[in-house]
Amino acid sequence: MGFFSNILEKLGLKKDKPASAEVTASGKPAPSAGISTPKEASSSIDEIAAARIERARSGAAAGAAAAAAGPAAISEVDVVSQLEKLSAGSELNWKVSIVDLLKVLGIDSSREARNELAKELGCPAELMSDSAKMNVWLHKEVLKQIAKNGGNIPASMLD
Repeated sequence: MGFFSNILEKLGLKKDKPASAEVTASGKPAPSAGISTPKEASSSIDEIAAARIERARSGAAAGAAAAAAGPAAISEVDVVSQLEKLSAGSELNWKVSIVDLLKVLGIDSSREARNELAKELGCPAELMSDSAKMNVWLHKEVLKQIAKNGGNIPASMLD
């Protein structure tokens, strides 16, 4: 698991779902990609075809449209409220400090950990040697990436 994935997980934004949890619109498990015999392949194809015919017969246009639309949109998580609650009563200022943000989340905030996170997020090489500049870049980038992953970070914090 990457360092940034750990941040997303702490905020409830982790999107990884095991492939075995996928289901079709009919509520049955999705066919696996690892079909090993022609008989299994034929059986899976027959099940898929039967499900499609059943949907068409029952007039389940809404279900078909939802299945065709793809995965559901990411619901936004109120990150600001979460971080405010987590930092209540502390002197930590997560809104401006990457170190404080990581501490609020209970994640390693050491220089080595921040270097790892900066590399993972693509920090420019010229900033990596200057801790202060890297920290400013890293804080802004982490907030941007949280927003991209469904966190509702205010635009004023993303500038």
